[in-house]
Amino acid sequence: MPMPKVIAPAVIVLLLTSTTVPPARAGGLLEATLPEQLVQEVTLAEQLTQAAQQYQTQLQQWENEIKQGQLLSAQSFSQVQSQLTGIQGVVQGGNALSYAMANYDSQFTARFASLGYEPATSYASRYAQWSQTSMANTQKMLDAAGYQNEQVTSQAALIAKLQSDSQTAQGQNQAIQVGNEIAAEEVNQLLQLRELMMADMQSKASFQAQQIAQTDEQNRALGFFQGTQLYKPY
Repeated sequence: MPMPKVIAPAVIVLLLTSTTVPPARAGGLLEATLPEQLVQEVTLAEQLTQAAQQYQTQLQQWENEIKQGQLLSAQSFSQVQSQLTGIQGVVQGGNALSYAMANYDSQFTARFASLGYEPATSYASRYAQWSQTSMANTQKMLDAAGYQNEQVTSQAALIAKLQSDSQTAQGQNQAIQVGNEIAAEEVNQLLQLRELMMADMQSKASFQAQQIAQTDEQNRALGFFQGTQLYKPY
């Protein structure tokens, strides 16, 4: 089975920490477009979603084999192990992305509130809520399967648990099932995250367009008066 390509969580964090709020131009005018990094982050969300979907499909295939009472070979289960650690990376990447977007929104709002940026909702709070919901749902599935939280956040702990589970068909089946459930949940959560990111970006883009339009109107008015000569009676 071909393995999906997933950006390592450490690389995701490095990319996200480069995202900064754009500086104001003369007169407080924002740049005409949102930073390119934000577009890249939406792309990251899409890549993470696609990876989770591929992992889910692959684990479903393994699960069908296990249901037939077959004990997977060490070589086959090593592929399962790689897919489960890949899901771990997706979960961590989604949370890193949510944290970065919340941080960006807080900076953007603090910098441009004086210019009138007052969104109807706090996107930073909604990103935090998304992260809490995502981790809570994942923890419920882990608890049901007898896994601990550190076995998702720590790759070494996860591998140790998987190696223990690989000794029996029941253990293999449990590992595959919990991975499949987490992958399915993460797909749903990442789709919601992407929707939230798009709404956030639209809010900021609309504000920027409004600021640019107001400045253009002021410049046109200034140009009109500068080009008008006062009437001088003879």
